[in-house]
Amino acid sequence: RWVLSLQCKGSRNFMNALRRAVEVDFKDKDKHKSQGLYLLTTGIPDQETHTISAYVAEVCRGFDLQLHVCLFSATKGTDSEGIVPARCANPMETASAFKEIVQAASGRFHWFGEAGIFESDDITSIMFEMEKAKNYSQKCAFLVESLKQRS
Repeated sequence: RWVLSLQCKGSRNFMNALRRAVEVDFKDKDKHKSQGLYLLTTGIPDQETHTISAYVAEVCRGFDLQLHVCLFSATKGTDSEGIVPARCANPMETASAFKEIVQAASGRFHWFGEAGIFESDDITSIMFEMEKAKNYSQKCAFLVESLKQRS
């Protein structure tokens, strides 16, 4: 319920936010088997991707932490209260940067906008499982059919 009272604010200083979350807010991290952080964002972090990826890989290695990113691409012309990020990138560059960061954190990446879902690791996994199930079903049907013909 506390999430509903939160207000959107801040900057794109990803490293400061991540350090705070990991070094301050996860005081009881040893008491939990695994934990996850969700980053809800609309743009690329101020810092370079390789710097963030290296830090994330080191932090996540220390305990079972996964960083998941939900990237929202707003419609062109949408202004986020006049905040201009220190780094600018097009949507594909932004998605690519976050995919690299998420891979370093063994997390999942989700990219969506007003038009729908552009990419999602969860949906990709589900589609892969469905394809495997379809192939298995076809093999079973073929096997049953060949057994029927032998009888």
